Amino acid sequence: MSAMAAKKQKERTSASGSSAEKMRLKANEKKCSWASYMTNSPTMIVMVGLPARGKTYMSKKLTRYLNWIGVPTKVFNLGVYRRKAVRAYKSYDFFKHDNEEAMKIRKQCALVALQDVKAYLNDEGGQIAVFDATNTTRERRELILNFANDNACKVFFVESLCDDPDVIAENIMEVKVSSPDYPESGSDSVMEDFLKRIECYKVTYQPLDPDDHDKNLSLIQVINVGRRFLVNRVQDYIQSKIVYYLMNIHVHSHSIYICRHGESLHNVEGLLGGDSELSERGKQFAAALRGFIEEHKLSDLKVWTSQLRRTIQTAEELGVHYEQWKILNEIDAGVCEEMSYKMIEEKYPKEFVMRDQNKYLYRYPGGESYQDLVQRLEPVIMELERQGNVLVICHQAVMRCLLAYFLDKGAGDTHGFMKLSR
Repeated sequence: MSAMAAKKQKERTSASGSSAEKMRLKANEKKCSWASYMTNSPTMIVMVGLPARGKTYMSKKLTRYLNWIGVPTKVFNLGVYRRKAVRAYKSYDFFKHDNEEAMKIRKQCALVALQDVKAYLNDEGGQIAVFDATNTTRERRELILNFANDNACKVFFVESLCDDPDVIAENIMEVKVSSPDYPESGSDSVMEDFLKRIECYKVTYQPLDPDDHDKNLSLIQVINVGRRFLVNRVQDYIQSKIVYYLMNIHVHSHSIYICRHGESLHNVEGLLGGDSELSERGKQFAAALRGFIEEHKLSDLKVWTSQLRRTIQTAEELGVHYEQWKILNEIDAGVCEEMSYKMIEEKYPKEFVMRDQNKYLYRYPGGESYQDLVQRLEPVIMELERQGNVLVICHQAVMRCLLAYFLDKGAGDTHGFMKLSR
C-alpha cells in the first residue's frame, strides 16, 4: 500500500471512529437529559412465571408507561429470539427439560438477547430493559444476575403467579392462540399443546422465594392478576414507580373515550388558554356527543372533565353525572395565556422560536411544558387503568398527552373524538 493510500485509510478509520463516538455521546446525552433525574444506573426488569400468566401483557404495559414518563425503555421478548433460531415450531417437546438440543438453543437465545440488552443500555441511550421470558429456574436467574453485575445494572424481578384456572384458560384463549407458534389457532390441538407446554415448565419451575433464598433480591410478586401483591427490597425511585404502576393496572376489558371539548369562543378568536365558554358550534358538538352516547347505550359510563367552563358545558349537555378534575385543565401558557401565536411571535420572539425548536420540552414563562403536563396527568392514567368505561372530556394538549400514552407514541396533532378499546 502506498503512503498516500495508507494515509487515506487512516483518515477513513479515524472518521469512522469519530462518527461512532459522536453517536455514543449523543445517546448518552439523550439518556442523561431524559431519565437521569429518575434513575442513577440502568435497570433490567426481569419477568418470571409460567406461560399464560400475563408476563408479556405486563411487559408491554410497563414499557409504554416508562417511555411515557420519559425513561427510555425497551422489551426484549425471548420468544422472538427463539422463533428466529427455530423457524418452525412443531410441538411442546421443544420445552421438555430433558431435550438437550432444545435446551442449548434456548440458552443461546437468552445469551444473544442479553447482548442486545447490553448494547441497548450501554450504547443506544436506553435506561431500562424489560427481559420478557419465563425465567423459571434459579440457574437462569443467576445467569441474568451475573450479567447485570458485570454490566453495572440493577435488577428488578416481576413474577406473575396464578392458580386460577379460569384466568389461565382465558389467557390461553385470548393471547396464546394468536401466537406465531400456532398458525391454526382455531383447532383444539392448540389448547392441548399449550397446556402440555405449561406442564413442561412446571417440572423445573422454582418460584421466587422472598422469605429465604431470594430475600436479598428486589422483586414484586403479582398474585392472581392483581388480587394480592408481595413486594421485597425496592431499591430506588424508579422501582417504586414500577410497583405503583403494576398495582394499578388490571386485565379486564374496558373502553376509554377521549374527547376534546366543543369549540370555545377563544378557539374562534385563535387565543390560547383562558376560560371562555362554548361557541354556538361548540354547543352543537356537545349535542351531537350526547346523541353518540345515547346511540351506543353507554349507561355505565363515567364522565370526567377539567375545571374549565368549556369542558363542563360540553358535559352538562350530556345530562349525566360528571366529575371535575383540576389536573385535566389545559396546559398553562403562563404569560402567553389568552394570546394568539401571532401576538406571541411579536411580543416574545425568542420564546416563539424556542417553542418551535422543541415543543415537548419548551416551558412557557410562568407556565408549563408538555413534559410538565405528562407528570401532572400521571394520576389520571393510573385511574383510567383501574376504572371501567370512562369518557374524558379534555383539552388539546391534555388529549395529546393521553393519546401518546394509549397509542404508545409521541404527542402529535390529534384532535376530535376517539374510542380506545383494550
